[in-house]
Amino acid sequence: MPSFFSNNMVLQQLDDVSIWGTDAPGSTIEIHTSWGVDESTLTDTNGKWQASIPTKKASFETQEITIQGSSTIVLSHILIGEVWFCSGQSNMEIPMRGFEKSPINDAEELISTSQNNHIRLFNTERSASLSLEEDVTGTWEEATPQSVQNFSAIGYIFGRKLFEKLQIPIGIIEASWGGTQIESWLPQKSIEKYVEIKIPDSLPKEQDQQKRPTLLYNAMIHPFKNYAIKGILWYQGESNRSNPKPYKDYMHTLVNSWRAQWEQNDLPFYFVQIAPYGYSEFRNTPVMYANLIREAQSLSAQEIPNTGVVITTDVGKCDDIHPPEKKIIANRLANWALAEQYGFKEIPYRSPEYKSMKVEKNKAIIAFRFYGKNKDNLTLDNKRTLRNFEIAGTDKKFHPAKVIINKNQTVTVFSPNVENPKAVRYGFVDCLEGSFFSAAGLPISPFRTDFWEDL
Repeated sequence: MPSFFSNNMVLQQLDDVSIWGTDAPGSTIEIHTSWGVDESTLTDTNGKWQASIPTKKASFETQEITIQGSSTIVLSHILIGEVWFCSGQSNMEIPMRGFEKSPINDAEELISTSQNNHIRLFNTERSASLSLEEDVTGTWEEATPQSVQNFSAIGYIFGRKLFEKLQIPIGIIEASWGGTQIESWLPQKSIEKYVEIKIPDSLPKEQDQQKRPTLLYNAMIHPFKNYAIKGILWYQGESNRSNPKPYKDYMHTLVNSWRAQWEQNDLPFYFVQIAPYGYSEFRNTPVMYANLIREAQSLSAQEIPNTGVVITTDVGKCDDIHPPEKKIIANRLANWALAEQYGFKEIPYRSPEYKSMKVEKNKAIIAFRFYGKNKDNLTLDNKRTLRNFEIAGTDKKFHPAKVIINKNQTVTVFSPNVENPKAVRYGFVDCLEGSFFSAAGLPISPFRTDFWEDL
């Protein structure tokens, strides 16, 4: 059986979970669970077998599964609870102990208080392949200071927040690799329509394997097939900044193809907006490009059902592409899940979003969409000094703008240098220090009312 069917695993509650493996062709496989489910199946001519097992409601009671074929496998210390899958590049991969030059805020406290045998972590080793793989290298481990310090900070803190609120077992599967473009995580059959994406026909040198289309999907995503999960967390985008135009289309393809793999058309999929950082200063990237990736992420979340994006304008670090405030980011991801999947509707989880602009004389009036049931998240924070707003006229030259928040929660934007406003932008700078929030403290994404640089 694949490595993720093992002792200490977490199975998704109240679901028909698939388990599978191989044996001699034509073998009878019998499955017995400690919660009273008995199933049997036969291996096919290639020796493959798969069965579906209904799970009961989550509990802290450990379970056991016995699989009998030509030999017997006993899986023990299993928990039934909630399972989430995490993927992306280095900001998802960075462990709780941090990288050498990129620390994680509050890491020492989070690691030292991490002992919890009801939170289980599966860390998938890096791997690349030209063909679709059936297994990964990894092990389910209980949350301990040792396992947590080497596990995704985002994944662990997300799981910890869910456990604190739900008080049921939590399983987190992490499969990520730093420095990767989104194309590396797309299945070949879903990207053959993109003529600009070249499918590799040989495995490159080890240091470049993560940079080729489809190779990481084949080795690190496909093996999980339809292992039952509640949802997916995705933190990636920095490596696509040099060519932002197709990113939104690629995000649609990623979500749709992964949902097809897991055979869940509405599988929750939450992702993180790339952080403020000196992309032009340190990575020789035009200022506009990082903002076009952020725009693509926001538009993707608006267009694809049952997705959401965490806005990060207040947690960047201009000289570190790995922001240290992973706790804030992970908790915001958890709030999306808690509100949308677990009924905690009073939590502020979705930032207000740009809706429309109208012009009155020499002023632009900006309206927003507001979300959730938290009253503070239905109003704008008028106690901060608003910065990084710009306004332009027909000459398309942007000038720093003055901003007023109105009682009806619209925003008036103007400049003495612009008599006939045509466009407003907020936050279209390289390393933004966000100043625009809901009263509940959720930052509002950079936005523009124009499409003069087409996405």
